[in-house]
Amino acid sequence: MHYAPTNARKPEIARHVERESCVVLGAGISGLLAARELRAAGWRVVILEKNRRVGGRMATRRMGPGTFDYGAQFLTIRSERIGRLVEEWLAAGVIQEWSRGFTDAEGELARDGYPRYCGSEGMASIPEYLARDLDVRVAEVVTTANVINGAWEVRTATGSCERAGALLLTAPVPESLAVLAAGDVDLAQEVQHRLEKISYSPCLALTALLDGPTGVPEPGGVQIKGEPLDWIGDNRQKGISEAPAVTVNAGPRWSREHFGRDEKEITYFLLTHAGDRLGEDLVARTRATCLARWRYSWVEEGHDGRYLAASERPPLLFAGDAFGGAKVEGAALSGLAAADRLLGRTG
Repeated sequence: MHYAPTNARKPEIARHVERESCVVLGAGISGLLAARELRAAGWRVVILEKNRRVGGRMATRRMGPGTFDYGAQFLTIRSERIGRLVEEWLAAGVIQEWSRGFTDAEGELARDGYPRYCGSEGMASIPEYLARDLDVRVAEVVTTANVINGAWEVRTATGSCERAGALLLTAPVPESLAVLAAGDVDLAQEVQHRLEKISYSPCLALTALLDGPTGVPEPGGVQIKGEPLDWIGDNRQKGISEAPAVTVNAGPRWSREHFGRDEKEITYFLLTHAGDRLGEDLVARTRATCLARWRYSWVEEGHDGRYLAASERPPLLFAGDAFGGAKVEGAALSGLAAADRLLGRTG
């Protein structure tokens, strides 16, 4: 998908940098929502994303006739602010209600009356909708960020350079810290300590195209929240896949212990255990598979606030799912709160 020409502003470095300008590292929902708020207020905003598509773990892939969500599976709403966005997305046909509960680890359907939403064509539908009018530079791996003449200078592996009055880091914290370290940016000791306390667990996510029904009970999800399996989802029941398509997520401990193992071994293990739970021989009925290794999936220890302001002049903020809530809604609220801070709307 094309968002903005990657060579739209190939850098001659301007001597003057607008104060109301920002480089955002990461095109997940946190970075995208922050960028939309800033741009609506008249700021110049550039988003740099290392992957070829926006969305982070709000990720959807296709294999033949199968469509799979292989990161975040759904979105729930607790806050009024995100509720207003959900109303907009529903009206635009970007999302749909999937269910009001899933089968639990004991095999019971746990309905609680609370809606779970998914993208109308997969979870990637949401970030793609948010990115449609933004200056997003995909496949841009940021290598360094430092302060030059009172402004942020951000360089990428392709040789591009962006300068802005503010820098917002929404990538996983270890990646953001590595970018600053490469630019010899010294953070205050207390800030460094808070950021280094943030920790993540990985997730091994398997997608499998089947030749028949998956065996996942209605409405299409088994929320185990355990080990070695955390989740089994049926993407056809979810309403996004033409063909039988299952997603199996391993639990955080099992994922950490087996993260570097051979893909065939991981695939066989996850299909076997998912099939045992569902009473189906998924191994025999699998036509094609793909394995995703999410290194920063679950936030094990996050930051209490919605963002962390590491510098005022020039502004440097950290945001994302590690700040004030690890779910999709938490990441969204973090990005909005960081934008509020830059716009002077806090308090």
